[in-house]
Amino acid sequence: MRHPWKRRAGLVAVTTVTIAAAVACGGHGPAADPTRAPSAAAGTPGPSASKATGKQDVAQWAPQVTAYAKKAAVDPRLLMAILYNESYKPHDPELERAWQRLKPDSAFGIANMHKAAFDDTKPGRFADRDWQELPDDPKLAVEAAAWYLHDLAAQLPSSPSGTYTRNELLALGYNAGAGNMLAFARGAKPGSMAQSYLDRLHQNWDKAGEAVGKRG
Repeated sequence: MRHPWKRRAGLVAVTTVTIAAAVACGGHGPAADPTRAPSAAAGTPGPSASKATGKQDVAQWAPQVTAYAKKAAVDPRLLMAILYNESYKPHDPELERAWQRLKPDSAFGIANMHKAAFDDTKPGRFADRDWQELPDDPKLAVEAAAWYLHDLAAQLPSSPSGTYTRNELLALGYNAGAGNMLAFARGAKPGSMAQSYLDRLHQNWDKAGEAVGKRG
């Protein structure tokens, strides 16, 4: 395996602090404390990616978002807004893998999915695929995120007693894990990290709607 620390030491050194801060408040899967929210699907920088940062215009994946959201029976606008939320860090495959060697529990792909969440989601859908493929395959990342939201939705009570909408709860679940999502559905209040994730979702809602052709 290549070692990007040797070939790209400068780039890794410059971006490590930024990614460290980002990963500290991201990554998807269960969290132990319902008042705190660590974060739960990858890609080679495409035509809209910045070569300097590796960041992508995630709107380029709107067709895949629409297709996989329909297949998984989730709101495409929610899935797109989550991709916008997760675009806070560069998604360069080499850089992601270099960071993962430093922090093995880090998330992969344009939807920042942890291995446990990916492995829980793939049976019967893309069982032959591996979490390690996410940095190189944005379509797989979108598909995995859509099905993860589907599985979260299946766990929600039919009539949550909290104040959050179904989409808000699913976004919180994507960020903080199913256990925290259910606590929020029962009326628990998110901690600052989960609330920040929800605030960003609201900020990204309009452009997510535009990307998938939904208004209002």
